[in-house]
Amino acid sequence: MQRSELAHVLRASSAISNETSFVLIGSQAVLLLLDQPPPDLLRSTEIDLYPALEKADLIDGAIGAMSTFHDTFGYHADGVAPETASLPADWMSRAVLTYVGDVTAICPDLHDLTVSKCAAAREKDADYVRVLLRDQLVDLDVLIERIALLDPRKHDLTLITQWTQRRAQEATE
Repeated sequence: MQRSELAHVLRASSAISNETSFVLIGSQAVLLLLDQPPPDLLRSTEIDLYPALEKADLIDGAIGAMSTFHDTFGYHADGVAPETASLPADWMSRAVLTYVGDVTAICPDLHDLTVSKCAAAREKDADYVRVLLRDQLVDLDVLIERIALLDPRKHDLTLITQWTQRRAQEATE
């Protein structure tokens, strides 16, 4: 996905939901967090987002996967819910606001976004995290500190920390 495609998805999401503020929690939020993200981070054709006032189903149905929008442009939005991402409780205090025309995009900072990827621990997340660590776009110590801020009733913090440390080791090999 490219920045212009992300802007297109935001404008379309705004038109569909009649909202002007969205939280971006997917990997492609990196397009708004880094001036020049490594190409390895831009492989996904989807952006996970939710409107501030919960109209994700409208977005998912109109411009989500397998929609006419997706077929036409080759990328899409995934209307998700706030609980989709595993973020530290105080992530909003570090959030990055970006304005795309009249639309406000709210993105977790890159370390918080990476914590969510570490908690999900899928293979595609491992690849994403390795690139961020390899290119020194995130700091392992900060990731570990942020993982410790996750809710331990919902997450095995030791397991997530170990998974993250393995990705850091792999990033240097």
